[in-house]
Amino acid sequence: MDFANLKLERRDGVATLTLDRPVALNALDAATLRALRAAFRELDDDPGLRALVLTGAGERAFSAGADIAAMAAMAPEEGAAFSRLGHEAMAAVEALAVPVIGALNGVALGGGLELALACDLLVAAERARLGQPEINLGLIPGFGGTQRLVRRVGQARARELIYLGRVISAEEALHIGLVDRVVPAERVRAEAAALAAELAGKPPVALRQAKRTTAIAPDVDCATGCRYEVEAFGVAFATEDRVEGLEAFRAKRTPAWKGR
Repeated sequence: MDFANLKLERRDGVATLTLDRPVALNALDAATLRALRAAFRELDDDPGLRALVLTGAGERAFSAGADIAAMAAMAPEEGAAFSRLGHEAMAAVEALAVPVIGALNGVALGGGLELALACDLLVAAERARLGQPEINLGLIPGFGGTQRLVRRVGQARARELIYLGRVISAEEALHIGLVDRVVPAERVRAEAAALAAELAGKPPVALRQAKRTTAIAPDVDCATGCRYEVEAFGVAFATEDRVEGLEAFRAKRTPAWKGR
């Protein structure tokens, strides 16, 4: 696959997708958003995929956000279309059946943070800075940030970040639950790769069902979510991997997952 402004690598069931516009601090223009949307839709059809790492090229930025120069030239209707495209790209990231680990190698601002919020788990470099500063441009987050940030850190903290346009450190982001791990900059990609490899070693069907069930939890009442869980549990219970997992546990050996 060849996608504009993206670099894709695969190894042992793990894909690494890199935003590749380092001169522009990996800013998200329309071409990059379309490429992200297409890449994740194609990757979702790959039965051998077990986990994915999403990161940015260079040492300064995961993504500095939406392309401000491009937005400055847009008419209102073009801005609305740009927002819709951003939502479609983020939805494609979030909808990937396997876990997505964001490796935040540098700043994740505006649309860059919104892209990070579409990931399942976030590993941030100590030097990373995160925020939704759109208010300072006379805008609000337009790629899902007003929704996913609330779900990630709660309404009060999300409002503070969005209303004030605050940019916070990786350590503060860890404290409020915005990221999951903070490591030295030179280790961020290796840490994300190790986490992806660990996930790739889990039973594939059960892992996908775990993602499906936890994804709907913030949006439904507990009873509805539990009914969904029963269905997903039944899917996992019907697999050969469930038989293998129980037998391996009883025999005190490492299970050999087949993905079926």
